[in-house]
Amino acid sequence: MRAWRSDAMAAPDARYLVITELFQPTKGGTAVWFDEVYRRLGGAGTHILTADVPGAAEHDRHSPNTVHRLALKRYPWIRPESLPVYLEFFLKTLTVGWRNPVTQIHAGRVLPEGLVAVRAGRLLKRPVVIYAHGEEITTWRQPRRVKAMKEAYCGADLVIANSDFTRGLLLDMGVHPDHVAIIHPGVDTERFRPDLDGSALRASLGLKPESLLILSVGRLSRRKGFDYVMQAVPELVARGLDVHHAVIGKGEDADYLADIRARSAMPERVHLLGGVSGDDLPRWYAACDLFAMPNRDIGADTEGFGMVYIEAAACGRTSLAGSAGGTGAAVLDGLTGLRCDGNSLASVTSGLHQLLDRSTGFGAACAARARERAHREFSWQAVMQRTQALCGALDR
Repeated sequence: MRAWRSDAMAAPDARYLVITELFQPTKGGTAVWFDEVYRRLGGAGTHILTADVPGAAEHDRHSPNTVHRLALKRYPWIRPESLPVYLEFFLKTLTVGWRNPVTQIHAGRVLPEGLVAVRAGRLLKRPVVIYAHGEEITTWRQPRRVKAMKEAYCGADLVIANSDFTRGLLLDMGVHPDHVAIIHPGVDTERFRPDLDGSALRASLGLKPESLLILSVGRLSRRKGFDYVMQAVPELVARGLDVHHAVIGKGEDADYLADIRARSAMPERVHLLGGVSGDDLPRWYAACDLFAMPNRDIGADTEGFGMVYIEAAACGRTSLAGSAGGTGAAVLDGLTGLRCDGNSLASVTSGLHQLLDRSTGFGAACAARARERAHREFSWQAVMQRTQALCGALDR
């Protein structure tokens, strides 16, 4: 196993074989991450092995990479039901690796992709890179999965963690510190930018020009903390703020949040928008005054990073995050936003008020620093360059 050297740059002929079940047009931050980085890192010599999903053919016509779409079907009568996915990934990895001059194998997650990459890498004699996102380590606690994760992570030449929090989890699993590097997810700074006009979207909610809008975006899951933001609205109004809350997303908590809204003393100030178009999402960030996802741990389920905070920052908005998980890498407490106790409604309410109170200027100062940091450190070009430097060192 070879250690990476962060001061080396990738060879100009570097070609990657990327195994990732999550890839655009599949929705989600991880799918966006791999599409954005590898279209910048390589051309047709970089091969992407991924799932066949609706809209894939149209997407792949515009990709500079060579994309291989696989069925990746799971069968409930097979134990484990994911065995066919492992087998299909493994056989395709060997086929593409033998037929093409790829220099490295990259895996989007530890399971199934990472385990496949490590075992195929031994046969192909290619260095292996695995991405770690945090949630998979805290939630996949079955003994057989933990054993497989340790084999994959410890067998990789480089593990890319999305935050210090995730790096700590990897070290706790026994991964050597020299084989772990941190690369934060990025954002499309051309798409998410401060000069967008969100006035029409504000008007669609019936907001006055002077009204304040809190925005939450993400899967409707209990750990996101959207419920406490909704419940904080009446208290914020009682403190003198003309505030509304809009929630964008779909998920298992849709009915739960709808019930909270129905029981609210001010349901007219809470707007559950469901899903919105990709074109409208950046304008919703521009329409808001504050982004809020005061996450909390629910059992072992945690937030590994939180790309939505960076999207908001790129649009010039500050954020309220929870203190759980790896959100401290996305929101610098007291500088680009605040982190609060996501298990406490009082703490969430206090954080919202502190960032929304225009009389102090604190929220505006945080927003300015968040915008500058997002465009400097989190553009996809910056993420690509760091990936190139770290992975390029493996070939030397």
